[in-house]
Amino acid sequence: MDLRKIKKLIDLLEESNLAELEIKEGEEVVRLSRVPKGGVAVAAPQMMAAPMAPAPVAAPAAAAPAAAPAADAGLPPGHVVKAPMVGTFYAASTPGAPAFATVGKQVKAGETLGIIEAMKMFNQIEADVSGTVVAILVENGQPVEFDEPMFVIA
Repeated sequence: MDLRKIKKLIDLLEESNLAELEIKEGEEVVRLSRVPKGGVAVAAPQMMAAPMAPAPVAAPAAAAPAAAPAADAGLPPGHVVKAPMVGTFYAASTPGAPAFATVGKQVKAGETLGIIEAMKMFNQIEADVSGTVVAILVENGQPVEFDEPMFVIA
């Protein structure tokens, strides 16, 4: 299953009232579930030798969508770059290398700000606007959730 399909599944989960979603494609299985704030969400493919029954769908977490807008209220003014997927954020390409973005750095649209590792794949996070990085909201090695604010560009 490719990354684009997984992103679409994440969007589907975010737009619905589902708490958990499991999709089988051949022998690959992807399970996505909502977790309360403070927990860590993991989306990992599993290889299955035998078919399995569909997992029961749990009750939706009603408070989760309402909490997201309140979190954006404390951000500095500017364009917010949000995480396009769940994964681990890395500020540089290798340990010890200089960070892609620092506070005060001028960036152009399309320039790499960081990397998110998701399922052993490294995905570049690019600036969608040109400007100055005024805030970096995530730390190197920190897990990030889908749609979590990561950078503010003014």
